[in-house]
This record gives sequence, C-alpha cells and structure tokens, in this order.
Amino acid sequence: MSEKTRIKILGGGCSRCKALEASVQKALASLGIDEKIDHVTDYSQIAAYGVMETPALVIDEKVVSYGKVLKPAEVEKILKSIS
Repeated sequence: MSEKTRIKILGGGCSRCKALEASVQKALASLGIDEKIDHVTDYSQIAAYGVMETPALVIDEKVVSYGKVLKPAEVEKILKSIS
C-alpha cells in the first residue's frame, strides 16, 4: 500500500462506526501499516460519497464497504488487494 493511502470511516460516531474503526486498527496493526484513520461525520460529506447506510469504509477515496461492520480479517483482505 502506498504512503499516500488514505483511510476514512464514514458515520455519525455510533457504536457500529467505532467497531469498524477498531477492526481497521487491528487489521493495520496486523499488517504492520502505520496509517491514520480519518472520520467523516458530516452527513452531507457522507452523502457525497454516495453512501446512504453507515458505517462505511473508504480507502483512497473509493468506498470499499458500507452498511456493515467488517471483521479485522475482512479489512486485511481489502488492504492486501489494493497494495
């Protein structure tokens, strides 16, 4: 994964959003990637991604998952596929 990779979690800060963040953090740690996770809580910005169901995971400005909490292994698989 390039150093310019940006990871965003879209959602209002609910427990599901926090659970997705935890999964992403575990996946990043497991892969040895030091990456900042940005949070987008503004619903107009979330809608700009075309997301109507949160939480959503955005990597390099591409929505890769929405409406569910991914397990760390699922996040790892996504991160590996874009590297």
